[in-house]
Amino acid sequence: MEDLIFTPVTFGALQLANRVVMSPMTRSRAGAGDAPTAMMVEYYRQRAAAGLIVTEGVFPCPEGKGYWRTPGIHSQQQIDGWAKVAEAVHGEGGLVSMQLMHCGRAVAIANRGYDADVVAPSALPCPDLLPGPDGVPIPTATPRALGAEELPTVAEQYAQAARNARAAGIDAVELHCSSGYLINTFLNPASNHRDDEFGGSPENRARFPIMVVQAMADAIGADRVGVRISPGNPYNGMDPSDPAPVFAALLDGIDPLRPAYLHISNMRLPDLDTLAFARQHWSGPIAVNNTLTLSEARELLANGGADAVSFGRDFIANPDLVARFRANAPLAEGRRENYYTGEERGYIDYPSYTAA
Repeated sequence: MEDLIFTPVTFGALQLANRVVMSPMTRSRAGAGDAPTAMMVEYYRQRAAAGLIVTEGVFPCPEGKGYWRTPGIHSQQQIDGWAKVAEAVHGEGGLVSMQLMHCGRAVAIANRGYDADVVAPSALPCPDLLPGPDGVPIPTATPRALGAEELPTVAEQYAQAARNARAAGIDAVELHCSSGYLINTFLNPASNHRDDEFGGSPENRARFPIMVVQAMADAIGADRVGVRISPGNPYNGMDPSDPAPVFAALLDGIDPLRPAYLHISNMRLPDLDTLAFARQHWSGPIAVNNTLTLSEARELLANGGADAVSFGRDFIANPDLVARFRANAPLAEGRRENYYTGEERGYIDYPSYTAA
C-alpha cells in the first residue's frame, strides 16, 4: 500500500506540504475584544508542520458568538490579532485556514459581554445546554427568525469575514456547516420550520448555505474557500435521520463553484457511506476527520476515500504530530481538564517528542 500521508496535495490555491490537517477545535483562550492573544499565536505556531491548520471556530459578526472566549474576525483588533497568527504559522512554513462559525441559535447570552441578536431560520431554541462563563451548562436563548430579506445581508457578513481573514494574511476560510450552528440549522428539518423558499424541501433548505458559499467565493475566490460538513451529526438538537437528500442538494449546489476542499467529519453512519456519498456529489479534494488512527488514515488515502486526513485531539497534546507520525513515535495524551480552561496549561506546554 502506497504511503501518501507525507506527500504534497493541492487544495484550490493552497499547496499543502503533507496531507495531515489540523482539525478546528474550540479552546476558549481569546483575549480582550475577542481577539487572538500571544498565547494563541504560540499555540498555532507550534503546530505549523501540519499540511494545513484549520483554526478553531471564529465568529464572523457579533451575532455569531455563542461560546465563552471564542475569537471573532469582524473588528480591526481581531484582524490584527489573526495577522500575528498567520505570520507565525507562515514563519514555520505552514498554511492556515480560518473556520467561520456563526453559532446561530447555539448561544448562551452570558458568554458574549455585549448585546446582539440571536438569530436562526426559525424561532426555535437550541434544546441543548451550553457551557457558561464558569463552565457550568446553562440554557440557550430563544432566537429571532431571520426574514428572507435579511439573508443576503447575513451572507455578506460571511463574505466580509472572509475578506478580513485574507487581510490578516490567512490563506483560506472554511465554512462550518455542522454541529447545529447557523448554516446547519437551515439545512436541518428539526430547526428549519420555514414555509418560504428557504424551508421545506431539501433544495430549499440548502438555498441559504449555497448563497453563503457563493458570497464567500465572490469575495476571495472559490479556490480559497473550504466547506465543513458532518451528515448525521445530532449535536445541538439536529435530527440525524436521512441526511443524504439535503447534503446532496448542498454539494450539488456548491460543487460547480470549485471550492478549495470539503472537510468531512465522518459520523460512520450505519445506513450511509458518507465518503462514497460525498464522492458522488463533490469533484474536489476531500479531507476526512473523526477519531482516525494513523493506520486508518493511511488506508483512507491509499484507497481514495480521502485526499487528506484531519486530526483534532491528537494535535492538542502533540504539537509535533507530523514528526511523531514520521518516526512512528508514541502519542501523548491530552489533559481534558485543560481543553477549555487553564490558560497556558494544557495549551502550549506540551513538549515535543524529542524534548520529552
